Amino acid sequence: MARRSVLLVSLVWLHYARAVAVPASPPSNAAVVDPSLVSVSIEFFAFPGYTQLSGTNNCLANLASLRGAQPAVRIGGTTQDRATYDANLQSPVNYTVASPADAPASLTYGPSFFSLASQLKGDVTIGLNRQLNNQANSLSAGSRAKQTMRNLLAIELGNEPDLYSASSTIAQGKGWSESIDIASEAKWFTAMAPTLGNIFQGAVYLSWNTQQLVSSIGSAALNTIKTISRHSYPQSACGGSSTNLPNLMNHAGIVSYVNQYKAEATAAHNAGKRFFLGETNSATCGGGGISPTFGAAIWIIDYVLQSALIGVDRLYFHHGTIGNCAYCWWGQNAVYSPYYGAIFVSEFLGADGAKVASLGNDNNQGIAVYAVYSAAGAPLRVLVLNTNYFDGNGSRPSTQVNFSGLARSGTIQAKRLTAPSATSRTDQGAAVTIGGSSFASDCTRTGTERTESVAVNQGSFSISVRAPEALIMSL
Repeated sequence: MARRSVLLVSLVWLHYARAVAVPASPPSNAAVVDPSLVSVSIEFFAFPGYTQLSGTNNCLANLASLRGAQPAVRIGGTTQDRATYDANLQSPVNYTVASPADAPASLTYGPSFFSLASQLKGDVTIGLNRQLNNQANSLSAGSRAKQTMRNLLAIELGNEPDLYSASSTIAQGKGWSESIDIASEAKWFTAMAPTLGNIFQGAVYLSWNTQQLVSSIGSAALNTIKTISRHSYPQSACGGSSTNLPNLMNHAGIVSYVNQYKAEATAAHNAGKRFFLGETNSATCGGGGISPTFGAAIWIIDYVLQSALIGVDRLYFHHGTIGNCAYCWWGQNAVYSPYYGAIFVSEFLGADGAKVASLGNDNNQGIAVYAVYSAAGAPLRVLVLNTNYFDGNGSRPSTQVNFSGLARSGTIQAKRLTAPSATSRTDQGAAVTIGGSSFASDCTRTGTERTESVAVNQGSFSISVRAPEALIMSL
């Protein structure tokens, strides 16, 4: 009797279907999409090493070719607040670690650091040190960055100051709080702006709400701020914390998580500032076991699109220590499963995508449907995302989605992102593919990419998408 119940449940999953109408013009919930919506953050000390990887140029170029714009790069993180600028240093960085897997407790960096950054093709944000309270040193570094980098978008002063404490040098033994930080940011911005310009990225908070800074920093300091940054990690792998892949990739959970930033994005926009998730990824402290998986690729697609819908202008996915980074998209002679999600959502948005819209979310069944529209308001592509967890054991659930609303009959083409299971890892030999193609260790495409033909009858068509998978239909 128990065995029969399980079978019936499986049949329900296999035959579940839903209906979606494709609007002929962008619906009211459609959001304008920044061409560099999917961007990259690189840990400060590790940045010169990333420039030596063939995968870096190729992986960034792949994203650029799909969106028609270069992904932006933010160079910063924990080690920016451990770094001291040395104008006489010949190498880009100098530090000592006990193991290549470690991040340095302190480091110096020189002018050639900014020369490397100037070679990046997209906007670059540079993170400088505030925690050590050496304003003159950070000003010297910022001046060199501005002199060297035509691609310089913004400068951060301090990384996650909500994690500073009374023992931090910047606190000067007087304690630390949100209001003290806001006053500190205002002081540093207004002191350095006459030399560097109104170029600062404000807040850079992990846990504090950025609205308070926007509303209370004062008009003089606010005028020096170009962008507002919030850091975002849905889960934590710090200190032995457990992570959960089904929760990470669950559509209802993603919608709920992202909505916390809507008011912050609105406040930034009302102040005339762009709002970025300026450092983000699946889990803090490198990502844990959930991060190098195909489930994380599915999460990236849904997370990016939901973020765009609530007003996030760009998401900068963080890359840490080379060779010790579970959530990285590429590394030394390797391209990891999450990168496929970044590529797939970029292909969906395309170089011609101007607005993205949700066409209804089935939170109970883990299905999300999105449409992207041209600048002229025509529907270009539809994406179906099945965020349900499947670990490779037993029957694989599949969902049918029935579409209507197209103004024609004939055939459309679809492209599928798939893998054997949510836990599939390319670094362990799993076949993660987009239309049957994949990425070599240097991030170049391999294999022949294929599409699936879908019949359209009087404006209607049906597709099936397994758990977990994603499918793009070109209309």
